Amino acid sequence: MDLKGNGISRISRKISNMLPKFIPLLLLVAFCCKEKNVAITHNSYQQKPLNANNPYPSIGKIPLPAGYERKECPAGSFGFWLRNVPLKKNKAVYTINGTLKRNQEAQYAVVDMSVGTQDLQQCADAVMRMRAEFLYDRKDFQQIVFMDNENHEYRYSPPYSRGRFETFLLKVFGMCGSASLSKQLKQQVALEDIAAGDVFIHGGFPGHAIIVMDVAVNKEGKKLYLLAQSYMPAQNIHVLINPANSAMSPWYTANDEAIIHTPEYTFSKYELKRW
Repeated sequence: MDLKGNGISRISRKISNMLPKFIPLLLLVAFCCKEKNVAITHNSYQQKPLNANNPYPSIGKIPLPAGYERKECPAGSFGFWLRNVPLKKNKAVYTINGTLKRNQEAQYAVVDMSVGTQDLQQCADAVMRMRAEFLYDRKDFQQIVFMDNENHEYRYSPPYSRGRFETFLLKVFGMCGSASLSKQLKQQVALEDIAAGDVFIHGGFPGHAIIVMDVAVNKEGKKLYLLAQSYMPAQNIHVLINPANSAMSPWYTANDEAIIHTPEYTFSKYELKRW
């Protein structure tokens, strides 16, 4: 979920950083649960044991249901990069302050990637992190560009050091959000054409964004896909279970259903966009 990215982003960023200090956690949870798209209530949250281990080293090693094969991704593509994103050995999701996220039932696995140093890398920010990390690894630095809700561009500029990259992303996360990213992702995608790197996004205040990590297909042309998210407060990016189909979980089916139910949010199939 995302509360950032409006025309007074700098003020919002300061307020966002102050909220955890001055607003009781229960009030923040109550506010979040008012969002009509939240799929489950916080009262149902349970905590998994910390020794819940993940045997799969990367996204591309998560097993498929029988009869499916991973869709071919050209070497060097965003989809190929996402398939090789490493996973942590432990399935626990931690927030930016080092505590366990209250809901430990949403994740199938945890992505081994930075959470940043401030409470900023939430939903759309995690999507932007993935895209920026891909371009950074390719040394395609000039393509690392994000826009705020007033269409102001934030470009990663020299020197192209890792420290400067992390500082740049903190600025982006503070000034951009789901509303601005929804504008930046102009190309709407039909669910049957889903590909790794696509984004389910509901731009708003609050809004939410989830990235498609991998896609598989069977001989009949039916597709499956994996999803990953961060949430509020900033926390480990994690691969989501499929709460609507435990037999296929963590894979989601790209069928004709108009609504996609994820553990903590509900999207319309018309909210799928592409870089």
